[in-house]
This record gives sequence, C-alpha cells and structure tokens, in this order.
Amino acid sequence: MTPRILLVNPPIYDFAAYDFWLKPYGMLSTAGRLRGKADFKLFDYMDRLHPFAATQKHLESDRWNRGRFYCQKIPRPKPFESIPRYFRRFGLPRNIFLDFLTREGSFDFVFIQTTMTYWYEGVWEVIEDIRKARPKAKIILGGNYVTLCSNHAEKSGADFLVHGTNLEPLWECLRINPDPDQPALWEIYEKLGVGVLKLTEGCPFKCTYCSVPKVYGQFKPRSLEHSLAELKLLCSLGVENIAFYDDALLFDADKVLAPFLTEVVNRSIKVNFHSPNALNARFITEELAELMVRAGFKTFYLGFESASQQWQKRTGSKVFTDELAKAVEHLKSAGAEPANITAYQILGHPHIEIQQLEASMHFVNSLGIRGTLADFSPIPGTPDGDYCKKWVDMDEPLMHNKTAFPIILMGFDKSNRLKDLQRKLNRRLSIS
Repeated sequence: MTPRILLVNPPIYDFAAYDFWLKPYGMLSTAGRLRGKADFKLFDYMDRLHPFAATQKHLESDRWNRGRFYCQKIPRPKPFESIPRYFRRFGLPRNIFLDFLTREGSFDFVFIQTTMTYWYEGVWEVIEDIRKARPKAKIILGGNYVTLCSNHAEKSGADFLVHGTNLEPLWECLRINPDPDQPALWEIYEKLGVGVLKLTEGCPFKCTYCSVPKVYGQFKPRSLEHSLAELKLLCSLGVENIAFYDDALLFDADKVLAPFLTEVVNRSIKVNFHSPNALNARFITEELAELMVRAGFKTFYLGFESASQQWQKRTGSKVFTDELAKAVEHLKSAGAEPANITAYQILGHPHIEIQQLEASMHFVNSLGIRGTLADFSPIPGTPDGDYCKKWVDMDEPLMHNKTAFPIILMGFDKSNRLKDLQRKLNRRLSIS
C-alpha cells in the first residue's frame, strides 16, 4: 500500500524574518527521491502565495519575489527578557494548519524541515498539533536543528531523527528504495513563485564561524544532468526567480558552475538567478562574471566579513580586500547593476575587537556597492560558537539567535549605531 506522507515547513519564532527566497529545499529534495512511491501533501507555513497570505496586502513581493511574512507579536521567551526587541511568530495562523489536518485525514509519516537551531519553537508547535490531531502518524525530523542540537531535538517529541545528510536510516525506516536521480518535489506547490537549486554539497573551506562542514561534509559537486533536470522542472512550473543555496557555488567553477551556465545560455533559458548564500569573491574572474551576467544572474551577495587582515587570517582567510575590489570591478564591467551587488559583513562576532567593522563598512561603500550587516549567530560545534560559551548557554538553542547575540555581546546602543551607519552609507550610494 502506498504510504501517505505529509511535508511540513514550520512557522518561525524570532525577532525578525523575511522571505529571502526561503524554501524547504532539503525536505523537498528528500521527498523528490520518493516521487511516485508515496502520496505526498505539503503544508508550508512560510508560503506567501498561500490563499490566506494572498489576502494580506502588506505581504506583496518585490521585483525578485522577496517579501514580508505574515506575523503576530508574541511574548518574548524568558532568555530574551532583557532584549529590547519585539518577538513574533512568523507564518500562517495555527488554525489553518489544524483545519488542514482535519480536512486531509490520516497520514502514515510526517516530515518536518528544520533550519536555524533557534527556530525550534515552531517545530515543537507543529509536533504538538500533529500529536493531538493525528497521533498515529510517525513524525520524522531532519535538518540543522537535529544535526547541531541532537540532544535538544530528542526532547521534541519526534519519533525519528535524521542526522546530517546520511539518509540511509530514513529509507530503512520508510521501507522504500529511493531514486537519487529525481529532482526535488517542486510540483507539490499549488503555486510557485521562487525555486532553489544546489549544484554542490558542502564546502572546502574551514571558516571558524560556519557549520557547513559539520552538517554537509566535504565539498562534492552534483551531476550536471541532475542540476539541469531540476532547472527544467522549475521552468516548467513557471518559476522566474531561482536562488542558489550552495555554500561554495564558485569553487571549482570551471567544472561546476561554468558548464551549467553555459548550458543555460545555449538553451536560451530565461530566468533570474540569485545568490543569497555568500559568493566567494576570490573566484570571480572577468570571464566568470561575464558568463554569470549573461546567463541571468541578477543579484550578487559577496562574503566579506572584515577588512582586517588579522581577523581574516584568524577566521579562515576566506576573502581579502583586494580580492573583493577586483570581484566588484569584474561584475560591474560585465554589466551587473551596482545596486544589486551587496557585501556581507558580520556584526557581533566574538573577536570584534580586531574586526575593524566601521572601516570595513566604509571600504565596501567606497567600491560603490551596498553593504549589509549579517548578525552573528554562535553555532554549536564551531570554534567561534564554542568560544561564545563565555557569554551564553550554548546548550539552549535560543541563545544562538542572531538578533540577540550581538546585543548581548556589544550592547543595544552600539549594535544599533552600527546598523544606522550601514543604512546611512547605503542611502549615500542611492543619492549619488
């Protein structure tokens, strides 16, 4: 008998959340391997094209299909009582999911996607509702929260935890043989405005603040045929904006990204590509920049955490100032709009005393591109995350929160002053 499987992307409990091409790609990819072997249903709390969300005028999308989530203000959890920010539940109202469960009947299994470790409250909410409405369903939990906070995740009430990217225990639990060549299950959405692609898994770098090596392991390219098949599926569903979720998209580009983009150009595929995960500016050559723009890249987010060489060397020597400047020059020469080139810089890193953040912000501004401050999140199991035990209880996932930690480390006033400076620098660019 064909099993019925419910896929759930949970609501988010946080100070802030924005639909920055956010999709439950890991869960959809897992389900895709079971295409034709199970009866799937999806409930995505974060779907801004859901009929309810479509009635909320303030949730309108921008030109690249990004936008705000429906949200409700809620009390701050006890660990955040001293943080002077509003706390919210982002996502569709809870009663819509309860009505969905009543309407859809029973399920054999429920897959729940997890992303940020400190978003676990939304995961627990979903598990609680499923337990009440469908107590016989077997709840399967996977993703970053499970992998990075396994002891905490065991308290969630889930029946089965999937750690990391090893799915063999899951296939044994389901008693289904997967087809690894199948693309993600994108067609499960009734309406889809944004898609996601990954050409690779893992990352070859060892940045001291990043969890990718622990979660995804060593760098490994996917086959060109698989990536093109997934792109073809997304295009057939009418998707116009596609975000790359790769953590090292430009690494070994001659063998991975360049062949993919060359096929996009040769087949005259018209989509808008985006790079929300930081691109490594070191690998942006004149030729690669020209190919990226010609193939449809519209937004470029570059990783540049600091202009301080001392800080760069201490955290992994990922990108130096001259490499960022050359990358920006190549992108502009290729036709990329400067307003769509953004450099990330980390706010609230525990070694901020050597980061020279204000100097870094002014340097980025001098290149004629936008800067954005990416709040630092202390991740368990990383050198920098472990160092943060001096300030927060790392066994409580809420304390990994990227809004809270910079305020705890630096203070509310200093954190706000730096964010105000970044806004002023960006406004200065738009005026000039």
